[in-house]
Amino acid sequence: MKSLLIRLTLGLHDQDISSDERPLIDEWLQENILVQEEHIYRLPSKYRAGTIATVQNGTAYLQVLGVTARDLFIEQVGDAKEGDLVIAKRLLGKRGAPSATIVKVVGRAESYSVAFVRIKDGHKGLYDIRTEYPAGVPISSEELSGYEEGDCFQINNQANEIVTKLGNLNDPAVDEKIVLAQYNKHDEFSEEVLKQAASFPPTVDASLYPKRKDLRDLPFCTIDPVTAKDFDDAICYDPKQSILYVAIADVSSYVEPFGSIDAEAIYRSFSIYLPHRSIPMLPRQLSETLCSLQPHVDRLSYLFEMHLDPDTLEIKHADYYEAIIHSKRRFTYEEVDQLFEGKLTPQNSDEKVIFPLLLKLRSVTDRLKSKRMKKGYDFRSKELEMTLNENFELASTTYAEETPSHALIEDCMLLANKAAAAVYERGVFRIHESPSPAKLQTLYQELAGIGIIVEPKESIKETITFIQLEAEKRGLQSEVDTLIIRSQMQARYAPDNKGHFGLGFERYTHFTSPIRRYSDLIVHRLLKAIKAGDTAEGSYVLRNIDALTIAISEKEREASDIEIRFMERKFARWAAKNIGELFTARINGTENGLTAEIHDVINGARLFLTASLPILLFDDVEIRIETVNLATAKINATVVKKLGDDL
Repeated sequence: MKSLLIRLTLGLHDQDISSDERPLIDEWLQENILVQEEHIYRLPSKYRAGTIATVQNGTAYLQVLGVTARDLFIEQVGDAKEGDLVIAKRLLGKRGAPSATIVKVVGRAESYSVAFVRIKDGHKGLYDIRTEYPAGVPISSEELSGYEEGDCFQINNQANEIVTKLGNLNDPAVDEKIVLAQYNKHDEFSEEVLKQAASFPPTVDASLYPKRKDLRDLPFCTIDPVTAKDFDDAICYDPKQSILYVAIADVSSYVEPFGSIDAEAIYRSFSIYLPHRSIPMLPRQLSETLCSLQPHVDRLSYLFEMHLDPDTLEIKHADYYEAIIHSKRRFTYEEVDQLFEGKLTPQNSDEKVIFPLLLKLRSVTDRLKSKRMKKGYDFRSKELEMTLNENFELASTTYAEETPSHALIEDCMLLANKAAAAVYERGVFRIHESPSPAKLQTLYQELAGIGIIVEPKESIKETITFIQLEAEKRGLQSEVDTLIIRSQMQARYAPDNKGHFGLGFERYTHFTSPIRRYSDLIVHRLLKAIKAGDTAEGSYVLRNIDALTIAISEKEREASDIEIRFMERKFARWAAKNIGELFTARINGTENGLTAEIHDVINGARLFLTASLPILLFDDVEIRIETVNLATAKINATVVKKLGDDL
């Protein structure tokens, strides 16, 4: 529903209305809530769609969807509740804050939620798993009596009904089902999607693609994590001509717009990566086989050929085209690092060619990064990796380290993404706006609490470089970088270019991962239309680009939230088995109550603390786990002592 309201705010083409949405469009047209201009449906300017927020004393604010606008004051909420999606009529010409009146309640902002059975004050009831408030879903006492305490259910908030039972909180396997159900995500694909995915030939016959450039003789290779199955990108470097080839899986040759696979890919928009498995955007027949740039087989690719100036490393000329490649080697990051350390020797003719090329490419990407750091930023926040045992319980945690092999691939991909963004003026851009003065001021105040006094320099770049140097002196590089990241705007997708502050790039997009990101698939389609000079197809790709970039930005946040919430549930389950035990932790929040992260036998578990002694940000403390709420995944602990103090 939210997606529909955004599209109607920006203008929805008749062809893009689904069968489920058509009755609503017809109904709202009859009620004069919508206007139709040729084949485009939209909300007229006097109407706004949004989410009801901050309900108090019968009034509320409307958070507007689809356009950049101030919240609207709603004087009379009526039957609407916080979190409802509504269409409101603006009260133009009225003095005071911008205001509106609700015309129609059309659904809930959160379409799905999870509720669990809980016994409170001797009565069994159904409670929301996030808030622990009554779920408000109609359910009889007789039906409730058949369920056990801790049983979990997916709730359809639009229909206000139970969809399915997920399992019980006592079972570690239910954690995954809970976080997926909250966003109505699923691993399974429909029979129609699977049938279409299976309809493609299992191998690539090069003779069927005479118009593609045949690059099968070039020594392409892939570099990925050891557990990877979906190989989006392959690289090849020609040091004699200073040409870098970045070949990307040609997903757009298999996924046609408005087909069943495309519809499911739009709905998912991103692959989700949990510690024990992935939930792909595309059927595995494509994501892990036919589209994946596997070694020693022919594969369709969409490729950027970038001719670099050997002295400046600027792109002198870039071409992009459809190709066929034949990857000669699948590397893990660890193998490439061994190569760089001189610990890997070639075992065959392909490796004798590729190994020297990778060593020469490393010198190029090292220079590219050094050049990039003059404008961009190197944030050293740590990425936590979690391992589960056979019972889906937390076994161990480690922090991922960026090694030279990661850096090599990163700068190859950044270069290709920059090259793609340079092709068009309107499309899909990955933008990251500079932080607001208010957020920077909050950052400076937080840093003052740990003894870093910031005097703003001539540029934000100089100021942040100063902060990072001061943090390094105190051994707090990762922690302070996390504060800096928190002070920034969130990167997002947009149809118009606004630059990328964090990378220091004037133009940037996502081109290199169409197997796992829908944004990249759109970019491929747009580039192909531009290359072919097909303005009609280009216009077709861009038809709903405003709404689409908003939608995929939201889906990206959902995917990230699922990954974070899943790990929180595993930490909570671990903590529940360690109540009363002592662990070391570092304070990471003091503003709205004390919070900390455990740095001990496991790392990264977030704690809500109580303390009877003065505590400062980034203090190292010994804590005792007191209580754990498996429903909300909240761990409560007490500070026993500050480490380094004789207390």
